[in-house]
Amino acid sequence: MEFLWDIQNKLKKSGLWLLGPIVMCYFIYHTISGDRGLLKYIYLKQEIVKAEKVAEQYSLQKKELEEKVKHLSNASLDLDLLEERARIVLNMANDDEFILLDEED
Repeated sequence: MEFLWDIQNKLKKSGLWLLGPIVMCYFIYHTISGDRGLLKYIYLKQEIVKAEKVAEQYSLQKKELEEKVKHLSNASLDLDLLEERARIVLNMANDDEFILLDEED
């Protein structure tokens, strides 16, 4: 039993008893704010949510474009849509039409 008392006394005198709390503080700090800590985990979760919203927007935009392309295919050519797109792209109008331009601020 004296052997244990001797070890305890030597540890108290050497200052190694400070090492335990220092090591604990180190691990607690890196658990919270390290590269793989809780704060980084929360940040990455928010980034995933934002990326999923952007992916959903692009998916909807892709579906809209696919629908327009479907109308321009040879099987079902929508002449009104074709004329509208040609006028927009070529900036043209018929002679008997009036064009009203909006002023941009």
